Amino acid sequence: MVFDYLILVIYALGMVGIAIYTRKRSSSVKDFLLAGKGLNGWMSAFAYGTTYFSAVIFIGYAGKFGKQYGLAATWIGIGNAILGSLFAWLVLAKRTKKMTARLSAKTMPEFFEKRYDSQKLKLVSAVIIFLFLIPYSASVYNGLSSLFTIVFDIPGWTIMLALAALTALYLFFGGYFATALSDFIQGIIMLIGVVAMVVCFMNHGNIDWSIKELTGSDELGWFTFSSANKGLYGNTVSLLSLIMLTSFGVWALPQTIHKYYAVRDDKAIMQGTVVSTLFALIIGFGAYFTGALSYYFPEVANVGADNVVPYMIKIVIPSGLVGVLAVLILSASMSTLSSVSLASASVVAVDIYKGKINRGASDKRVNWTMKILCLVFVAISVVLAIVNEKCNISAIAYLMGLSWGVLAGCFMGPYVLGLLWKKVTRPAVWTSIIGSLALTVALIFFFGYHQNGWDASFALAVKCGIACSPMIGVICMAYSLIATALVSLFTKAPDKTTLAAAFGADTQTEQSKE
Repeated sequence: MVFDYLILVIYALGMVGIAIYTRKRSSSVKDFLLAGKGLNGWMSAFAYGTTYFSAVIFIGYAGKFGKQYGLAATWIGIGNAILGSLFAWLVLAKRTKKMTARLSAKTMPEFFEKRYDSQKLKLVSAVIIFLFLIPYSASVYNGLSSLFTIVFDIPGWTIMLALAALTALYLFFGGYFATALSDFIQGIIMLIGVVAMVVCFMNHGNIDWSIKELTGSDELGWFTFSSANKGLYGNTVSLLSLIMLTSFGVWALPQTIHKYYAVRDDKAIMQGTVVSTLFALIIGFGAYFTGALSYYFPEVANVGADNVVPYMIKIVIPSGLVGVLAVLILSASMSTLSSVSLASASVVAVDIYKGKINRGASDKRVNWTMKILCLVFVAISVVLAIVNEKCNISAIAYLMGLSWGVLAGCFMGPYVLGLLWKKVTRPAVWTSIIGSLALTVALIFFFGYHQNGWDASFALAVKCGIACSPMIGVICMAYSLIATALVSLFTKAPDKTTLAAAFGADTQTEQSKE
């Protein structure tokens, strides 16, 4: 165990070293947010992949859904690679890079302001992003807490505070360049760690690798579901909702979209497309595969969903390698936390402070405001995570599902269709945002009533919501796309100047011919 602690110390010192090395690379808002002239394809891809996958997938999602669906859960990881990485990069990366460059937009709310000529859209979207990224960030802290409490017997709140301090340190000093550099290193650690974890679990003595177990068992199989609670139909719908939420949700999340802003050029985009897809396939498949192997661990049969994988690690992984796997989870978590913190702080500093409160603020003042807000966001998230842990609510999957569902529901139509279709209108965007928020609240009440009745306590409602939050997110994403398209067809088209700024000078020529 001493060697495991030594690995953790070396890792922590490495993150401090990155903060020191990159301290002069964040002197302006552009440097802090976009790493100056942009990043190459490899660094952009690893930044995207490590932001995509965090402790939530390794601890919360892999444990809960691997245990529930068996090997069928691996389709979530495959969907993440094909839909959430390959198709996302092919459809969005080049278009986002070009349009945000034309509009000089550094954040998603700034993109909405200039694409739809509305400062109110900028303000409202900034507030939504800040508020709903907090529960996702908290879920990442809770995932780490579960691991270290079980495996290292360290109080969860201490590791959450340590992680928050490290993340705040290199983010404060180095901004996005420090985040991307650490993401590249942490991505390599994640690849090594997930392969090591799969190999160790596969060699566990209780596993029977018969053909029947892998393909035809009633309990576990590629197309068989291990949960007896809902039956085949209920599990199929639930699994598909998870694939849709975790694969398409990233198409409209500010922390993942930001990676397209900062990619260097078309060559880097092509590199990023390939590398991010392979990265997602290895990490996503590996995580859910290990979660599915919980079937062979009778010791975790009655363990809470958030604790399944940590107990499996404690049972199987030998001393020395535990430290490597702990660094795997740390790497996945820190990269996600830094990206989420950067996205949240930037929308407040650039879109609310600079855009509304103090429009004459200098670049230096906005940059310092953004750095301080990164610290504030980290502090709020870790406090929420500690409160969640003290209340003993097993809600990692719920918190992530809620965060992704609301953000993707509000912004899927306005962002994706706004990139692809010139006729998207401002009223359509408002319909998407306001309608998705109202729909989320209505669906939470609907699902809550259906399962528990109106007299259910808040804690019970939250636990119930774990099962339905992915479905709520999928419904809201579908609503956003449909509502944005329909309202755009029946409302006045954007003016020529706004479209020309977003799509290029050829837009005015095209419209003059019509």
